[in-house]
Amino acid sequence: MARTYREVAIEDMLRTVEEAMSRAIDWWGELPPSMNEAVEQFRTQLGAAIDSVEFVRRALDREVPETEYGEGPP
Repeated sequence: MARTYREVAIEDMLRTVEEAMSRAIDWWGELPPSMNEAVEQFRTQLGAAIDSVEFVRRALDREVPETEYGEGPP
């Protein structure tokens, strides 16, 4: 399934937030439920922020070539 740059951007930003949260509480397992809820809320707000800027949304809605970000053949 083709992914968009928007999806990749959101996933990368969420990964950064999750890593920062893990470091802040010095824990590398699953985040506590309240932190997972905060990450999901951030995901929703981030998507809405991207969608609110039309030219950014159009650019990020393009499909990522299969060879980028570990998708497709090596």
